[in-house]
Amino acid sequence: MAQLLKGAPAAAALTEALVQRSEALQSKGVTPTLAILRVGERPDDLSYETGAVKRCEKAKIAVRRFPLPANCTRETLLTTIQQINADPTIHGCLMLRPLPDPEAEWSACQLLDPKKDVDGITPSALGAVFTGRGSGYPPCTAQACIELLDFYNIPIEGKRAVVIGRSLVIGRPVSMLLQHRNATVTMCHTRTKDLPAICRQADILIAAAGQPQMVTANFTTPTQTVLDVGIHVDETGKLCGDTNFTTLSPISAALTPVPGGIGAVTTAVLAKHVIQAAEKM
Repeated sequence: MAQLLKGAPAAAALTEALVQRSEALQSKGVTPTLAILRVGERPDDLSYETGAVKRCEKAKIAVRRFPLPANCTRETLLTTIQQINADPTIHGCLMLRPLPDPEAEWSACQLLDPKKDVDGITPSALGAVFTGRGSGYPPCTAQACIELLDFYNIPIEGKRAVVIGRSLVIGRPVSMLLQHRNATVTMCHTRTKDLPAICRQADILIAAAGQPQMVTANFTTPTQTVLDVGIHVDETGKLCGDTNFTTLSPISAALTPVPGGIGAVTTAVLAKHVIQAAEKM
């Protein structure tokens, strides 16, 4: 039976350290503040927003929400970004993605002030992730994978990692973060030939394909650590990930649950980035 890599203990450890830093800022008259920009009401966005708000409350971070309708215009979206940029009391911005309009999303990513980009969506932040140089914060979910591995003392250096997914949100940045830690990384996707066989070669498997429960027992081995960063709502209305937890848990060495795995750590990393942004400002 797989070791259960629960996110709550790792998130709690991160949050505990943030409270003191938040209190120190508030003693100087600065309230660390996160803006959450959401377009539409997708269930996974709403779930993440709820978790982020709860984590920020624990870390003594204020949250301001900017909900927009799914059919909002590009101009409305960009005007909201400009409003967030111009507000000196907002230290970080989380824009929930993907947006309904990919072109509008890219424009928003380019417009956001890099100093307030706490989720690694601006070109400068992604440049820092890929080059290992410069300022900027990595995408929170990608960084959460590294934080969770470290918390459970799972070695990264010298290990073979396979990442299923190539998005700029998770797949590509987590591949680079793993390489920065001296892992040998293979980045796959849903069109990779003989994907299960490639995944079975991994010491660390990260499922970030955006396909509900696509990773099944034939993807894993008894020595493998599996991180599931997917979040979906199944046909019964329950949250699930990119892995089929029921079939993987008897085989894998270690496995994250969904919910209760990477998501909790992701919101803690988000809170950490907001505190860091407030300290810099």
